[in-house]
Amino acid sequence: MSYPGYPPSDGYPAFPGYPPTGQESVYPPAGQYTYPAVPGGYPPAGGGTYPAAPPSTGFPGAGYPAPGGYPGAPQAGGMPPYPGGAGFGVPPAGPGFGGYPQPPAQNYAGGGPAQIPGFPGGQAPSPMPGPPAAMVQGTQGTIRAAADFDAGRDAEILRKAMKGFGTDEQAIIDVVANRSNDQRQKIKAAFKTMYGKDLIKDLKSELSGNVEELILALFMPSTYYDAWSLRHAMKGAGTQESVLIEILCTRTNQEIREIVNCYKSEFGRDIEQDIRADTSGHFERLLISMCQGNRDENQTVDYQKAQEDAQRLYQAGEGRLGTDESCFNMVLASRSFPQLKATVEAYSRIANRDLLSSIDREFSGNVERGLKTIVQCALNRPAFFAERLYHSMKGAGTDDSTLIRIVVTRSEIDLVQIKQMFTQMYQKTLATMIASDTSGDYRRLLLAIVGQ
Repeated sequence: MSYPGYPPSDGYPAFPGYPPTGQESVYPPAGQYTYPAVPGGYPPAGGGTYPAAPPSTGFPGAGYPAPGGYPGAPQAGGMPPYPGGAGFGVPPAGPGFGGYPQPPAQNYAGGGPAQIPGFPGGQAPSPMPGPPAAMVQGTQGTIRAAADFDAGRDAEILRKAMKGFGTDEQAIIDVVANRSNDQRQKIKAAFKTMYGKDLIKDLKSELSGNVEELILALFMPSTYYDAWSLRHAMKGAGTQESVLIEILCTRTNQEIREIVNCYKSEFGRDIEQDIRADTSGHFERLLISMCQGNRDENQTVDYQKAQEDAQRLYQAGEGRLGTDESCFNMVLASRSFPQLKATVEAYSRIANRDLLSSIDREFSGNVERGLKTIVQCALNRPAFFAERLYHSMKGAGTDDSTLIRIVVTRSEIDLVQIKQMFTQMYQKTLATMIASDTSGDYRRLLLAIVGQ
């Protein structure tokens, strides 16, 4: 698919400060890849390895105590409500996996814990529906299409904001932060029709630094921005592996196929060849698998298959000397996200350890981070992006490219849920942390996108 006018005749230069020196290659920071415990103190101090048994069963004889049998165990109905607003007002059905937050139980059709053969409860259930597609792909963005949209009027506002001495940045912010990406493309086309000038060139001449990077990202078509980010992650010396993981391991099949096609048409390059040239080993194979865009997207969960996959993963890792990496790649790259969630639950019962912990023990480096990203997206995709945002601003300095990329790419998909998970996980709002970590027009535009 071709994007008219992309890139502009003078090209998109590398964004200022991109890549962030010494930051992308080390994400997540050493020792910081554990996820905050859910409110109420679970998992208990020093525990962390209790499998995610539904409190209503306890699974006697499965190798861990029934509810109430260990310190800090949540009692039925006793977990405090999650903060964060609509959709997160109830506790999850059971403890998290390794402390990773779980979405609310009622968002998943069918309800109740899976019954697995060999456990009290007896028979395997018939396949049950998984979460609706909206829950898998994200359910609500902070930016929606403006109802009374007029591309010509907006183009005129932007022209006046940049004409003459000085720039009216607030007028630019008011337009771009309150229009959908599709509407911004129409504004760009109207601007060229009305004034015979390229809007992107004019914006670049009026802006600089992080606010320029943010506004240019907002005016890129969504698929082009993902393809552009992947190209720049592999261009030149060094590779920003965390960018490859963040995009390729979290997008839907359709999004990945469109990205692969856009990468070819806009940059004249084959993304698989670039990946092979820039990565190696099991990490390379995982990314190549992701590029196929062939993950099963059937929303029905087969709990018998989940049990079999969990057993397969256990035998490929914890249950043997050494690791069969290809087995992990096959299961995590091909199963649907709802199916993987059921597999993670079954794995905890078999291994007496959550799958994230096992991946920690069996893998290292980039392939470990890639596999964990897939599991985290199966458990709670907004929580994964909330954690990425937190680490982009935590500590000295800000990883502005990651902050911008996530805010822009999720702004029309699930940024509302990401904000809710951010508050739940870190006891502060995303807007508060952005306000304390950024400044000027850059801060104002980010806050306008994120919302208070």
